[in-house]
Amino acid sequence: MLIQIVEDDRALSEGIALALKEPGMEFVQSTSVRTAKEAFEERMPMLLILDVNLPDGSGYDYLRWVREQAQIPVLILTANDMEMDEVMGLTLGADDYMTKPFSLAVLRARIKALIRRGSGKASDVFEEGGFHFDFERLIFTRDGREISLSVNEQRLLRLLTENRGRVLTRSVLVDRLWSGGGEYVDENALSVTVNRLRSKLEDRKDAYSCIRTVYGQGYMWKKEQGTVQE
Repeated sequence: MLIQIVEDDRALSEGIALALKEPGMEFVQSTSVRTAKEAFEERMPMLLILDVNLPDGSGYDYLRWVREQAQIPVLILTANDMEMDEVMGLTLGADDYMTKPFSLAVLRARIKALIRRGSGKASDVFEEGGFHFDFERLIFTRDGREISLSVNEQRLLRLLTENRGRVLTRSVLVDRLWSGGGEYVDENALSVTVNRLRSKLEDRKDAYSCIRTVYGQGYMWKKEQGTVQE
């Protein structure tokens, strides 16, 4: 599990990583909004620990940007012990909030709670406009007819439907679909996977448009009732 720590105090960032370290945990540490975005686009984290006060901008701005990319658990850290700051963070989509100074043991407990909550956050069943996708039982149907999907098509479909209405960048999708590490992945592999998935969904008149290409950025699952500007 990859956790992004965005904190300009390097000693504190190292302390947080050390406190949370356990088998299966990886950390990417950023000290500014710019480097945090670069790291996110290179590899999307599964959880974000975010300081509000950063040298090149506000953590709230980065939180807004993250929420445009994906839904991941976010815990905000701040030295501002003010109700308005907490309300701001939670309104923008943070899942939890801690004021500095704080106990690393309490932080660890809260992160574990976010991970537990996040693991059950996304439903295993997605239903919309004649589609029924059961990701636990691996049953995918369109108007009652079963659709056969490869493992990568299933992963792609889940990523898109869990984040419907939000653009997932090509780099994020490649990382999540081919996260094995060392092997080189041709950039065309994602386009091929998207096109194959589309071809299996396009019997319905509007099915093809459910997976929208956002040119220069990536792909998104179009919300059923929303209109999309091309």
